[in-house]
Amino acid sequence: MTLETLAQISNYAVASATGILALAFVAYVAQWGFARNLAPERERELVTAGGAEAPSGSSDPVERSDMAGGIGLSLTTLSALVLAVGVVTRGFAAQRVPWGNMYEFGCAATLAAVVAYLVLVRVWEIDWVGPIITGFGTVVLGASAMVYVPAGPLVPALHSYWLVIHVLGAIISGSAFLVGAAASVLYLVKSRAERTTPEDQRTGFLWRIPASAKIDQVAYRVHAFAFPIWTFAALIAGPIWAQYAWGRYWGWDPKEVWAFITWVVYAGYLHARATAGWKGKAAAILALIGFATFVFNFVGVNLFVGGMHSYAK
Repeated sequence: MTLETLAQISNYAVASATGILALAFVAYVAQWGFARNLAPERERELVTAGGAEAPSGSSDPVERSDMAGGIGLSLTTLSALVLAVGVVTRGFAAQRVPWGNMYEFGCAATLAAVVAYLVLVRVWEIDWVGPIITGFGTVVLGASAMVYVPAGPLVPALHSYWLVIHVLGAIISGSAFLVGAAASVLYLVKSRAERTTPEDQRTGFLWRIPASAKIDQVAYRVHAFAFPIWTFAALIAGPIWAQYAWGRYWGWDPKEVWAFITWVVYAGYLHARATAGWKGKAAAILALIGFATFVFNFVGVNLFVGGMHSYAK
């Protein structure tokens, strides 16, 4: 099989994965929509346990919602498998690791985020962040296609095993940051609803997901996992690679600056939670600010700010 054929397979696989992930997003949105008039899961269980008869036709929305959620999860799994084919064949076509430019990083990072979500669905049952993960992943893959470059060799500055270590660490931590940001968004929505919605009006899928305190706990755990990896990738492996490539460990290049800003924001988030018991709205907002700086570092800096990392385009 020629390198050109492998590159074509990769392109078709990435495009197919984008479409499948978009369909998964639609299915998750349908899951929420079908459940818009449903009572919380706990209340429905109590009704069943008490022997009370459910309202006529009430099972239909439940079944449709659960079916849509199952379809969304299945499509998300399929998209991960197809995208994995695209990322791997891209690496074979380029004869190197497949994250040497923005297009490849977007594909690999989306794959890591979707896989992280699928793993955590089994561990913590976080399928309630499915719409955010699949929606964001679809946008990233679509945007990556806009900066597509043909498979080819790396520029000289990237010829180092530190490319594997540095960027892989950024991909893993970034995928976890996305899950943490998604949980933070839902925490803000759910906590506000808990404060403002009367008990007799609490219907819909929002009331079938965990309480805001549980969502906040998930967000904290994911960020606590991601932060040490980001620290190593951005502030240890990155400077070592910079010394190898450019003869200095740190030069206040725009991407280096924004990597440090991201580190400071997340460090502040974890420090405040660990030392001052900082929870709730303020912590969630700070986590979202951290994710915004992370995204700007890998999109805004590359596209709109000059610097020694401009080859990433």
